[in-house]
Amino acid sequence: MFEVLEDIISNDAEVDQLGSQSFNVQYDDLFTALNSELYPGVSSFSSLNFLVKLMHLKVMNKWTNKSFDELLKLLKLAFPKIDLVESHYEAKRLMTKMGLGYQSIHVCKNDCALFWNENSMSETCPVCSESRWKMQEGRRTGKNVPYKVLRYFPLAPRLKRLFATSKTAKLMRWHQAGKSTDDNVMRHPVDGRAWKDFDKKHPEFADDVRNVRLGLAADGFNPFNNMSISYSMWPVVLTTYNLPPWLCMKPEYLMLSLLIPGPQSPGKDMDVFLRPLIEELKELWENGIDTRDAGNDRKVFKMRAALLWTVNDFPARSSLSGWSGQGYKACPTCNEDTPSMRVIGKTAYFGHRRFLPSTHRWRSNLDFDGRTERKRPPRRFSSVDIMDQLRRVKTSIPGKHPNYGGVKRKRGDDELNWRKKNGFAGNLSKNVAHNDSRIVGLKSHDCHVIMQRLLPVGCRSLVNKTISSTIIELCTFFNQLCARTVNVTDMVKAQDQLVIILCKLERIFPPAFFDIMIHLVLHLPEEAILGGPIYMRWMYPFERNAAKPEGSISEGYVVDEALTFCSRYFDDIETRFNRPDRNDDGIHRTSRLFVFESQCKPMGKQSQVYVEKNVRDRAEFYILNNSPEIETYLM
Repeated sequence: MFEVLEDIISNDAEVDQLGSQSFNVQYDDLFTALNSELYPGVSSFSSLNFLVKLMHLKVMNKWTNKSFDELLKLLKLAFPKIDLVESHYEAKRLMTKMGLGYQSIHVCKNDCALFWNENSMSETCPVCSESRWKMQEGRRTGKNVPYKVLRYFPLAPRLKRLFATSKTAKLMRWHQAGKSTDDNVMRHPVDGRAWKDFDKKHPEFADDVRNVRLGLAADGFNPFNNMSISYSMWPVVLTTYNLPPWLCMKPEYLMLSLLIPGPQSPGKDMDVFLRPLIEELKELWENGIDTRDAGNDRKVFKMRAALLWTVNDFPARSSLSGWSGQGYKACPTCNEDTPSMRVIGKTAYFGHRRFLPSTHRWRSNLDFDGRTERKRPPRRFSSVDIMDQLRRVKTSIPGKHPNYGGVKRKRGDDELNWRKKNGFAGNLSKNVAHNDSRIVGLKSHDCHVIMQRLLPVGCRSLVNKTISSTIIELCTFFNQLCARTVNVTDMVKAQDQLVIILCKLERIFPPAFFDIMIHLVLHLPEEAILGGPIYMRWMYPFERNAAKPEGSISEGYVVDEALTFCSRYFDDIETRFNRPDRNDDGIHRTSRLFVFESQCKPMGKQSQVYVEKNVRDRAEFYILNNSPEIETYLM
């Protein structure tokens, strides 16, 4: 445990230009527990060491707080002289000192502004003049209770801790040494065109491989299991793309940055809540922060960070980017050239023949909508074009107050769709309704599994060849797209093939079938070429179910964060970093010969199988030539 505290303190302490440290007295209790024997005469376990491992077991095995308290009582009863805390609450307070903490920032009840920095001492909102505190009958309650509290987890100390131990400091350089040597193969975002273009534009940032590349994910969820309660909480999570592809999206390396309170989703006011994170990201980009590198003799370097992209579903993208995902111009890539039409009370995104070459025979085919297609493909909008569109957008008032930010206004024609400036799968059998054979309650990942694995097989015998072949082609594309290694040439070919597939679908399904999600498939190959493998930029690793209010989530995260860091140093118990894979059965000896060793656990009753002589001769030949144990007898 001394090595753990040494790494924590060395990087958490303030570092000046001379490399000296200012010691923080908050660690006094930790050193006291570290130097205390767990039990008189037992030197192998300190009080702190035992407590950390016990808390780690609690987290790994999902013990309840009550069961942990009962275990502590039993240990105290069985070993009266044991030096141990009295309850889970006391253990959590001690563990929090090894964590990195968070800031509680009050928010206006209408989401107009944060009571932070220049507004930290204000009693009323600077936009709508509403009180900062909850009121009863026009009077403030006895204790000042804010309407909303935003939890902010500072980013810089969490990035510094990645360099605090040699176990992760060297991994933060992987993207430089591990990138693909074949320009046509992508297995990590470093192989994507966007990463390479960023390095060319900012060579001073790319020169130091330790500078951090980040991705930001945001999504809302209901923290209560009872879905009848309308409540939307939004966690904002960051991932580090310096790490190898098998670690980037692991829960242990995802950093909670903001916990946006409910009960309503932030919507267009997402920028208000993101302000603390944006300010820190700007500081890390412009000035950087002094950091000790455990992978380089603890030398101090200036660490900088850059946010490469956001990861979110399509509705959340509207809140983050400001481009509305509804209406005739819903596609952010096609922009104002989005192919759309009004069909039976809804907007359909129909007419993908315009993406075909001008000489393609389907452009003059009347079987689609009875007309020939003469429109050109949508234009390519550069960053300059997008910035010019944003300059035409009127500045909106933040918040949801009915007299201020909550006033609905109609967008002008020149504003386009801009609203503001700124497991493998679940048990699918449980989702089948036996009374009418419908599939209900599927999650998005379940739909991916059905499309990639089940639908291509199931549709062959149910529909005619024209329909089934089109569906299979679409499913095959998603298999290519979601692979761990993506081939650039395959994605370029898929871009042209998708146009044909969507045109085939237009001949099969009515226009009302084509919502914006069908149209967006057309732009996925380009996104893969720019950003690298899709599995490192999708929402599945970030989506987590929870059943706790904001305060409990924040407190639990800080403790879990500390225990995760400590568990990197544990070799004598199972941790998140050394536990075997889910499907790892180990090697099972079923014979003295190496050739008969099984890589999986045998199941069921043994049975004898009689084979023909020629098959037996081939099997004997293989065994004799692949068994090192009998080589000495064959010499």
